[in-house]
Amino acid sequence: MTEQQLPSWADPAVSPADLDAQGVSRRGLLRRAGLFGAAFALGSAATPAFAASGKRGLGSDDPHLAYLVGDHHVHSVYSHDAKYTFSQQARAAAKYGLDWMVFNEHSNFGHANYGAKLEHAEIVKARAENPRQLIFQGLEWYIPAAEHCTVFAAPGPHETDLLTQFELAYDGKLLGYTEGSAGAADTARNEAHAVKAIKWLAEQRRSGYVDDVLVIANHPLRLGIDSPHELRNWRDAAPEIMIGMEGAPGAQGAAIPGWRGATSIRGEYENKPSAQSWAGYPAEAYVTYGGFDWATATVGGLWDSMLAEGSLYSITTNSDNHRTVFDTWKNGDWPAGQNFDNTGRLPDPVNTDTPQPGSDFWPGEFSRTHVGVTRYGYRAVMAGLRAGRVWVDHGHLLDGLDVRVKRDCDAGRGVTLGGRLRVRKGEKLTLYVTVTSASRPNPQGILPELAHVDVIRGAVRGPVTDRDGWRAPDTKVVGTRDVSGRKGTYTLRIPLTAGDESFYVRLRGSDGNRHGAGYLGAAIDPHGPIPHEPGNGDPWADTWFYSNPVFIDVTG
Repeated sequence: MTEQQLPSWADPAVSPADLDAQGVSRRGLLRRAGLFGAAFALGSAATPAFAASGKRGLGSDDPHLAYLVGDHHVHSVYSHDAKYTFSQQARAAAKYGLDWMVFNEHSNFGHANYGAKLEHAEIVKARAENPRQLIFQGLEWYIPAAEHCTVFAAPGPHETDLLTQFELAYDGKLLGYTEGSAGAADTARNEAHAVKAIKWLAEQRRSGYVDDVLVIANHPLRLGIDSPHELRNWRDAAPEIMIGMEGAPGAQGAAIPGWRGATSIRGEYENKPSAQSWAGYPAEAYVTYGGFDWATATVGGLWDSMLAEGSLYSITTNSDNHRTVFDTWKNGDWPAGQNFDNTGRLPDPVNTDTPQPGSDFWPGEFSRTHVGVTRYGYRAVMAGLRAGRVWVDHGHLLDGLDVRVKRDCDAGRGVTLGGRLRVRKGEKLTLYVTVTSASRPNPQGILPELAHVDVIRGAVRGPVTDRDGWRAPDTKVVGTRDVSGRKGTYTLRIPLTAGDESFYVRLRGSDGNRHGAGYLGAAIDPHGPIPHEPGNGDPWADTWFYSNPVFIDVTG
């Protein structure tokens, strides 16, 4: 697919969701105009006051953006533990408004030897049939000594070969490199192999074997086996490849009351520490907070400790769809002599007309990752992810979000999510947060209402000496704006001052239904997300959004 440049007059604050909020079909515009830029043709309902000027100051001036909605963690019959056909997942993604999606099937020998090529043939066909849905082929990598990652490549002649070579040479399950407990004989070898794997992917990109490839860590605290030093080692091996982690896991329907049982937790975070778990994680790290992983949800916690080093590390959210809640389909029966190992594919599912076990939502139904792009296409989405132009929400809490930071003495658009602004000590800055409220009921029939926007600020101190450190003691919630009852598109203008050291700011907000003191105390986070009671975690009643940071680099 040809990457299409946005027109110069495109409004940086109007996202596809903003257009939907005005009652206009984004996909209809795309069909009629044939250009992604047509998504901006209705004007600038969400334009911040500074958007018109192109003057550049000491900092930088980020490009015009539109946000595409996606999911990087979807499974089909080409995963041994899922059940849906490829077309079922693609149709659901289209129904719930996804612009891009990644099929990251579980690695195993059946997949590597048979399934990957069969899957690719279906992907090629679906791309041709759905030219405005960006469909990536990926792999859920069993990281040696650790958990899982999504690995996916840009479309091209070698995308399947890359993933298959990678699967056979570097997958921890296939190699038997699963040991990761402290002090075990194979742990150091296995951890080193994971780093080698990421470096290998980086070399395939540098050599031009594939146009692009990205890696994102999946559900990092579900088992507690992704230690802080491993996360840092993967990132530092190739930060242009290993770009971040799931801020919130899939399986968000796991704890719907009365569905899976009295012990169920959102995200299926129902595990306890094991010998493989990193011993430094507290017991409270093994559950979700407002549906988000403890590493992300804890202000001043693991995610912040990595951001405080001054390096971007993005978050995402997704469906991890295997088995949709209340769905009536079951796995089909195997023909005689066939199994996953010798076919690489499950039989097509069969409709039973009776609700079947499941924890997941369809792609885009509940969890959404929004990526800011300057062009429409596969590489544009990957470039947006790499640049960190990302915000995430649950339950369709918002239609749109645009975040900019700029010096008060500058014109221009300012710097957006994932970016860096250079300022002088003592300078006055403004954080512009342009929100477009939800304009229609979500798939549950609820019209979401954003109650508050929290500003989280952390000092940047550079690389850590303790690579297993997970605290950022100088990160805290520094302000909250009550936005209850506000509708349509509005801009919050939040003053900031550059002190003696560099820092970052990130955003968070919720429907206000469930909150309390954060894990590290009310002085750091007075009203953050909290765990739900086991078996009583209705996800639609506790929805949040999070944004990636903007870095402010202070000069002398």
